[in-house]
Amino acid sequence: MDVSSSSEAPRFVDGATDPAGPTGQLATWLAAATLEDVPAAVQDHAKHLVLDGVACALVGAQLPVSRKGVEAITALEDAGTAALIGWGGRTTSATSAAMLNSSFIQGFELDDYHPLAPLHSNALVLPAMLAAGQRVGKVTGARFLLGAILGYETGPRVGQALGGLEMISRGWHSGVVFGTLSAAAAAGTLYGLDAAGFEDALGMAATQSCGLMSAQFESMVKRMQHGFASRAGLTAAALAATGYVGIKRVFERDYGGWLGVFGECHHPDAGQIYAGLGAVWETERIAVKAYAAMGLLHAGIAAALELRAAGGFTAADIDRIDIDMPEAAYGHGGWQAVRPLAPIGAQMSIMYAVAVALLDGAVLIDQFAEDRINSDDVWDLIDRTRTHHHKAYDALPVEDRLTTRVALTMKDGSTRDKTVAHPPGTGDRLLTDADIVDKYRSLTHSVIDADRQHAIEKAVLNLEALDDISTLTALLTPVVRPALG
Repeated sequence: MDVSSSSEAPRFVDGATDPAGPTGQLATWLAAATLEDVPAAVQDHAKHLVLDGVACALVGAQLPVSRKGVEAITALEDAGTAALIGWGGRTTSATSAAMLNSSFIQGFELDDYHPLAPLHSNALVLPAMLAAGQRVGKVTGARFLLGAILGYETGPRVGQALGGLEMISRGWHSGVVFGTLSAAAAAGTLYGLDAAGFEDALGMAATQSCGLMSAQFESMVKRMQHGFASRAGLTAAALAATGYVGIKRVFERDYGGWLGVFGECHHPDAGQIYAGLGAVWETERIAVKAYAAMGLLHAGIAAALELRAAGGFTAADIDRIDIDMPEAAYGHGGWQAVRPLAPIGAQMSIMYAVAVALLDGAVLIDQFAEDRINSDDVWDLIDRTRTHHHKAYDALPVEDRLTTRVALTMKDGSTRDKTVAHPPGTGDRLLTDADIVDKYRSLTHSVIDADRQHAIEKAVLNLEALDDISTLTALLTPVVRPALG
């Protein structure tokens, strides 16, 4: 039977409709994978990634933007038993909990990102799995860890098939396009889907892919958009678990397929979806952020911090700042910053990020308080800053396409510059697991007490030993203190 011309594709109990195709290969691998198949080093790094996601959620749960979201959604959906991180007894539906918990992780732009296929994996997989876990019965920590890893693997693979960074340049919020599939893979693991079920879940997740990058400017919705994707993936997995049939061969369909539609005229590469499955681990490439800003700005931030550390000048000595950027970073973050600038806009602006890096020597939570954003010394530097799309950077090997140069021209005519290809957290400068633990402790000490902080850390870093993930959920749900005063 030719599924391309059939109005209803067959559902096979034990396998995908075309096990040799990209959708079938991914679905088959997801269904067959076990934690024992995952190298110990990858498992250990994945646990540290989960810890980073938890830290971001705890910090983000009581931000003003998060409180607005919770009030709006729980007023709309006041029934349900799904827990919200950091909100005590406040509950809502499973799908809304996935959306809101994701928005907490994204709340302060401190969460992970993949440098080649931009998405924030924890904001996709953790909320979907926490919501699914309360619906499927007992979920062991080992199963939860496997689900996280399969989600971490799926998103970057489908993203690279669409050209990765190119999607940002085209104006898509790439993580929301790729992320429905990450969430479906993670949640589908907890639902125990077989290969046919994963194919259905991937098909239903793919048809919900969306996301406009214009959300980065004055709106609050950028914080929520990965939540839309997490909700979509959870819904897809839940439907597939009941036998609801999704789009078959969704990646490779010529008409209406995911790669064909989102990659139209841009030469998508379906082979990226399954190349090296089980041998090459995208989990190891996921970057944990050292700065509270959009990931494509990190090379410029690192360059500015290195210039500041070298010393020999003050902000008052600077006549002009020039920032050379590759296409994706320039399009996403090289726009002209103007007052007034909202916190989310500041976190998407290379002009703002470089200015505070030079002035403060840090680009963390304090740099995005409204009084800091509106400070005259920051805007004095921004007014002297120019950004440029440096096309030569677009031709670099894909792993070097974050390269950014910051050049300072001083009032006395002298110049100094720094170029960074791999900012901290990426490439050969990945944060170590010890660094990630330090980040967790630093971020959370002001929002939870020391005993709870230690208990969460212990539970996550020993995730595979947890008899029931509800142990971790119980530690995450009590009310947290606001991260901002």
